[in-house]
Amino acid sequence: MTRRSEPIFNVPAIVLAVIAACVLVHLARVYVLSDDEDSDFLLTFAFFPVRYSSAAVLDGELPGGVAADIWTFVTYAFIHGNATHLILNSIWLLPFGSALARRLGTARFLAFFAATAAAGAALHLATNLGSVQPVIGASAAISGFMAASVRFAFQRGGPLDMLRGADAESYRVPAVPLLAALRDTRIAVFLGAWFALNLLFGVGTLAMPGMDQAVAWQAHIGGFLAGLLLFPLFDPVAAPQQDSGSGGANLSPPQ
Repeated sequence: MTRRSEPIFNVPAIVLAVIAACVLVHLARVYVLSDDEDSDFLLTFAFFPVRYSSAAVLDGELPGGVAADIWTFVTYAFIHGNATHLILNSIWLLPFGSALARRLGTARFLAFFAATAAAGAALHLATNLGSVQPVIGASAAISGFMAASVRFAFQRGGPLDMLRGADAESYRVPAVPLLAALRDTRIAVFLGAWFALNLLFGVGTLAMPGMDQAVAWQAHIGGFLAGLLLFPLFDPVAAPQQDSGSGGANLSPPQ
C-alpha cells in the first residue's frame, strides 16, 4: 500500500487559530486602542509579578481583581511587544504547534498551551516576585511544545525519523519514558543547546532581535520543563510496553 505523506503546509486549524488570535490582539492594540486604552489592556491581561506582592502597585490596585490574578497566567501569551516578536513566535509555533496539534487534538492542545503558558508565568513569578515589568508573548508555551515534541518526534517511525516520511501515523508513535528519551543522543544535544541558548539570554550575552526589553528566559524554562514533564498527562497515545532490551530509538510504531 502506498503511504500518503502529510503535506508540509497542512497546518492544523487550531494552530492557525492561535496565531490569528495573537495577530488580532496585536492589530487591535496598534490600530484600535488609544494609548490609555492599551495601557489598561496590558494592566488587565499581561502578566505582572507585582500583582502577587504586598507592595504598592502602579499607583493603585491593578484592574481585573482576583479573576485577572488567575487569567493573566494564560492571557499574557496572546500579547506581543511588536511585529517582530509576533512574527518570530509565529514561525516557531507553526512547526512545533502543528506537531502537538496533530498528536493531541484541539481540546488537549489548548489545555497543553494553557498549562505550559501558566508554568512559564509561575517560574517567572518565583524568580521575579514584585517586579513591575510585564511578561508577554507565547514563548513559554512554544517552549513547552518544543519539549513535548522531542518525547515522540525522534522515535522510530516518528516525524523526525529519517527512515520514514512524516505521514499522519508518524505523529502517533508511542512516547518513551523520559529517562529513556534522555539517553537518545539527538534529544540530549537538543536539550543542551536549548538550555544553553536561554541561559545566554538570561545573562545578557544574547538579545532577541527587534526586542527592546529583556527576554523573560525564566518563563521559557518554566514552559519547557512543564512540556517535558507534563506531556504524558495530555498524550492520548498509549505508552509503550516496557521492554528491558529496547531503548527509545528501537520502539516500533503502532500497527
